[in-house]
Amino acid sequence: MSQEDYLKAGRLAAEVREYGKSLIKKDSYLLDITEKIEEKAKSLGGGFAFPPQLSCDSIAAHFCPEKDDKTILENQLVCLDIGIHVNGFIGDCACSVDLSGKNSELVKASEEALKEATKILQIGTTLREIGKIIQQTIESFGFKPVRNLSGHGLSQWNIHDIPTIPNFDNKDETKLTKGIVIAIEPFATNGIGLIEEKGNPSVFSLTGKKSVRIGFVRSIQKEIEKLNGLPFTTRWLTNKFSEAQVRYALNQLKLLGILHEYPPLVEKQNGLVSQAENSFLIDDKVVCLTKI
Repeated sequence: MSQEDYLKAGRLAAEVREYGKSLIKKDSYLLDITEKIEEKAKSLGGGFAFPPQLSCDSIAAHFCPEKDDKTILENQLVCLDIGIHVNGFIGDCACSVDLSGKNSELVKASEEALKEATKILQIGTTLREIGKIIQQTIESFGFKPVRNLSGHGLSQWNIHDIPTIPNFDNKDETKLTKGIVIAIEPFATNGIGLIEEKGNPSVFSLTGKKSVRIGFVRSIQKEIEKLNGLPFTTRWLTNKFSEAQVRYALNQLKLLGILHEYPPLVEKQNGLVSQAENSFLIDDKVVCLTKI
């Protein structure tokens, strides 16, 4: 494990998150904000652990605008999720911005849940203890945690490693061990607290390697392979290849069984969702990697 790379990745992710947060304003185009965030990350020298996510209202995660997206921000509740890597070591963080002025308590619920969970982190803390404090905090605001979304371990080139960090008391007595890196990400909602996959994916990852015959498909495959299995968005490819070529290539990779899709994750009752997230190195003294 490269502690230095984790520290740098966390620092860059936090800087990009704060920059992105400052761009989330009324009358802004979602696509413009996303592209500015991407340019900022590139200027700092970090790689993307996954495409910047700007998920609005009932979409909890996995939304990345396509190049023809015309969404204008007005009164949305926006979850901004940022992942940056340095040599494959990942910093993962998120925040929420309420543009309506009506959902400050929902935003605060996830933020406070993250703060309270942070307080109990140490070697030996059980996963259920983390989930329990997140659940209690969110419920104290009158909302529900999203039970089928969770925090996760982080490792080199792996954005979702073990352990799974629950957002409710799932009775898991597994203990945090020295040296692991985790992301804790409470999601709070005024819905029923469950999400489902809904809509067309714009985020994918390559899960294996198989030979393809068609030249441009091979070229697109090689472009994706540079990411070492980390997620990407179609827009990164349509900036270099035609949209028809990209769609065809992704379909071919899907048919070969080596393409994983990440459709938008939507609250089942269309409840609003807020998110807060930081990454942590569990050591004798716990280090928050993505703290400003």
